Amino acid sequence: MGEEKRLIYLDNAATTRTAPEVVEAMLPYFTETYGNPSSVYGFSQKSREAITDARETIAKALGARTEEIYFTAGGSESDNWAIKAAAEAYRSRGNHIITSKIEHHAVLHTGEWLKKQGFEVTYLDVDENGTVKLEELKKAIRPTTILISIMFANNEIGTIQPVREIGKIAKEHGILFHTDAVQAFGQLPIRVDELNIDMLSSSAHKLNGPKGIGFLYIRKGVKIRSFIHGGAHERKRRAGTENVPGIVGYGAAVERAMRTMEDRTAREKELRDYLIGRVLKEIPYTRLNGHRTNRLPNNANFSFQFVEGESLLIMLDMDGICGSSGSACTSGSLDPSHVLLAIGLPHEIAHGSLRLTLSEETTKEELDYVVESIRKIVEKLRAMSPLYEDFLRGK
Repeated sequence: MGEEKRLIYLDNAATTRTAPEVVEAMLPYFTETYGNPSSVYGFSQKSREAITDARETIAKALGARTEEIYFTAGGSESDNWAIKAAAEAYRSRGNHIITSKIEHHAVLHTGEWLKKQGFEVTYLDVDENGTVKLEELKKAIRPTTILISIMFANNEIGTIQPVREIGKIAKEHGILFHTDAVQAFGQLPIRVDELNIDMLSSSAHKLNGPKGIGFLYIRKGVKIRSFIHGGAHERKRRAGTENVPGIVGYGAAVERAMRTMEDRTAREKELRDYLIGRVLKEIPYTRLNGHRTNRLPNNANFSFQFVEGESLLIMLDMDGICGSSGSACTSGSLDPSHVLLAIGLPHEIAHGSLRLTLSEETTKEELDYVVESIRKIVEKLRAMSPLYEDFLRGK
């Protein structure tokens, strides 16, 4: 029999392995402590207490109050809720919202939907590293601006935004500030008060928690209505029986992420920089996308000239390597990444991109295998490219 094909998973920005200790924490809430937290009898109290414990863990991780954490079904719901409900609640003050061109589609498409409801949306440009320009942000503010929504760190190219400065600008102008921290929470230290964040979205499956559970942090005093209507769950702001096992798993994942953050991210940065260094040195006509240093600890994103990203991914998969060419949420689409176009890459180069996102389990030896594999595949694909042939002939 042939040897078992190795699997090297480098798509941790798409989702992560649920940590065994997280699964272990969740299991009793499926078959033993399965009471509905809204019921009055004692059996259900354990479910209620478990939710409170998880809420406290998450609030502590952000420097927030327990009652400012609202559980949702994930990052996309949190983004939708924050933006749509804030737009509705503050409409009497104005109808203008500011975001950026490199947001996740959960924010971009929400913006498009709001435009149809009569709101005005400004999409800020970013620089070649994918960083929002603070001067542009200040210029975009109008008397009617009610909300600024800028992600904490980009899911494709890993660039970390100047969140503290954005929060300060928003506060000075009395504008609400929402940040999509789905990629950042658990990877970067976040204190909502220090950063003047009014609302923050997160999703458990990006930090070794379960899928299908997220939260929205809403600062006390922010007027925001329900998004999902029904029962009086989540302090009457989000109806639906709580996903108790998911919430328990989230709490366990956050506790674990905070405990391991310093050592884990230091190691990931070291491996990330090793990977970036080797790829740029050994594969010609390659560029790194995103800021060289001010990026998520585990993110590397490359563009290989004269290579089609889709073919690269398929051939990497044949070598047992899981990567992505953009966001996992749009990988079914053949359009080049909106993020790469926003940082100024021409279509043909944006098409040849590869995102590799590491985990604490990634080893140097795995990365050596990956670099070798990429080198061979890029060489093979370029050999088949008439554009590359013309380029070499100096056309």
